[in-house]
Amino acid sequence: MQALQLDAIHQPAAVREVPTPTPAAGEILVKLHAAALNHRDVWIQKGQYAGIKLPCTLGADGAGEVAAHGPEVPAGAPAVGTRVLVYPGLRWGSEQRAQAKDFVVLGMPDPGTFAEYITMPAHCIHPMPAHLNFEQGAALPLGGLTAYRAAFVRAQVQAGERVLVNGVGGGVALLAAQFCMAHGAEVWVTTGSDEKLARALEMGVKGGINYKAENWVKTLTQQAGGPFDVIIDSAAGEAFNSLVDAAAPGGRIVFYGGTLGNIPSLVPGKVFWKQLSILGSSMGSEQDFAAMLQFVTENGIVPVVDEVLPLAEGEAALRRLEASKQFGKVVLKIV
Repeated sequence: MQALQLDAIHQPAAVREVPTPTPAAGEILVKLHAAALNHRDVWIQKGQYAGIKLPCTLGADGAGEVAAHGPEVPAGAPAVGTRVLVYPGLRWGSEQRAQAKDFVVLGMPDPGTFAEYITMPAHCIHPMPAHLNFEQGAALPLGGLTAYRAAFVRAQVQAGERVLVNGVGGGVALLAAQFCMAHGAEVWVTTGSDEKLARALEMGVKGGINYKAENWVKTLTQQAGGPFDVIIDSAAGEAFNSLVDAAAPGGRIVFYGGTLGNIPSLVPGKVFWKQLSILGSSMGSEQDFAAMLQFVTENGIVPVVDEVLPLAEGEAALRRLEASKQFGKVVLKIV
């Protein structure tokens, strides 16, 4: 089979022929039709990720169909030919509050989804929402799981609350905005691009602002009619202090990434006097994944796909993601 692999950091990813995996006991072989990129793939390539072990087939997001069952696959597993999505990790564990120490994300060190086939434990394979095509389905797993847990498990977003999604344009942030709107929240966004802001407004968010604007917190809270009950962020860094200012008394700030680095000089008084909750969140359990897929199905949510490229152009797809040109998910078409 063909797979997009990375041999060493700071090197281009390349498509090559590798052996097709055989499902072991309790496993399912999935023929992948589409796979989506995540910034994690770029960070591995640049050597900015912990515990890098190469060479490896990259990719955590995959959509396809069941090709074969291994021995001892449990009753109730998706049948051969079923359109499915792959849970984007392994070994979360039984504790819902946090992942086990040996939890890993697909695509390093374990072989990922940038390939024609993948084998996974049967419990990691879920039927794909029927209203999605393979490219849309591939855009959902890691981003949807992260957004769902951050918004509903950790921050406990409620209908009618005022929610700010920071840095909209990336796949997780867009899905968080879509999820919160579907849940009945009033959603506002920030972005560093006026073009991305216009596209977010077309999607139905209440309003937003370019965070490069001077005094954006004051301007946006005035537009929104007050500060925000929930703020969803992936950047952290020095800008996190602005989010504290934008939060309502008793508000919750949940963040699932730190692309701008550590949070310097956070003023404790602003946090404790406003009774704020600052929450960390990362991906989600298989239980969260199943709940997210049900939510997507019930609400007819369609992930935003930025661009679809063939597997052979995987390196170009990685460069597009690195340049932050995307609005939504960059997807590789495999078959």
